[in-house]
Amino acid sequence: MGVPERITEVTALLAEVLAPRAPLTVIVDGGDPGAAAAFASRLAAAFPASSRAWSIDAVLGLTGPGPGGFDSALNVLEPATDQVLVYLRGGPRHRFAEGDGERRAQIVIDTRDPDWPVIRHIHPSLAPADWWYLSESRAFFAAKAATWDTKFGDDLPAYTEAVRLAGVRPGDIAVDVGCGTGRALPALSAAVGPSGRALGLDFTPAMLTEAHRAGRGTCATLLLADARRLPLATAAADVIFAAGLVHHLPDPLAGLTELARVTRPGGRLAIFHPIGRAQLAARHGRALRPGEPLDEDQLTVSLSASGWKLDGYEDTPARFLALATRI
Repeated sequence: MGVPERITEVTALLAEVLAPRAPLTVIVDGGDPGAAAAFASRLAAAFPASSRAWSIDAVLGLTGPGPGGFDSALNVLEPATDQVLVYLRGGPRHRFAEGDGERRAQIVIDTRDPDWPVIRHIHPSLAPADWWYLSESRAFFAAKAATWDTKFGDDLPAYTEAVRLAGVRPGDIAVDVGCGTGRALPALSAAVGPSGRALGLDFTPAMLTEAHRAGRGTCATLLLADARRLPLATAAADVIFAAGLVHHLPDPLAGLTELARVTRPGGRLAIFHPIGRAQLAARHGRALRPGEPLDEDQLTVSLSASGWKLDGYEDTPARFLALATRI
């Protein structure tokens, strides 16, 4: 898909969500007045003529007082039933690291690559996740698949160590959910041995293509699958390995519940990322916020509610690793 087609696809999808709600004011912000104006114009053009009661009376790139001196205008606007707030994630280091407007916005668009916008959030009151999440997330990761291992290849030892700490044993059925290019699969395959089985599941075909290209299909079974609806029998797995997965899900609690469904009682879950949460947030130009899915208190509650018991929680610059047991 070319650049113009991708922008057209995103704005057409949003117009389909918003048009039935006209008349409506859509406020677009993100710190860059030019980018906000351009996106607002494309979005307005995507609306059918029958929906011209809808209007872009947009606030474009405004700033106001915030905890760090200045903050996105979206943080000082009062919510209104006839407004939809759209936040454009700039990047890779957008200005509003401490209180960016996306925490108030009903729609978040990733524009770090200005030629390849991707919808990263639509509030459930506007559209259910099933309507947009899979296609947009595939678009997001497909554009990055070919260079994923080149960009992040030096963290392979961290994956190997995380598999060791997860306690994978010979004979286990170990499932890497959201495996991407399969960086954990060689270590998982070695740990389960010839009497066990390693599976890698991902919902982006381009990621699995790269996993095959890297030879990881020779040590594990690779499957195209949505983490929210796994093609596995109940209690089939001994170990679930989830790297960079949970915080990307539109409903982390539902995702953890599905992981629990496919894991036998006493089975294990490893939620992993090769750098800590604060470091990952800084990489994306923001600070951590209370109540995020992988915050220790929040994760403890979510795991308990979904059938898991948290056994260990580590969040250091070197890695994030939460270990849990299926109750």
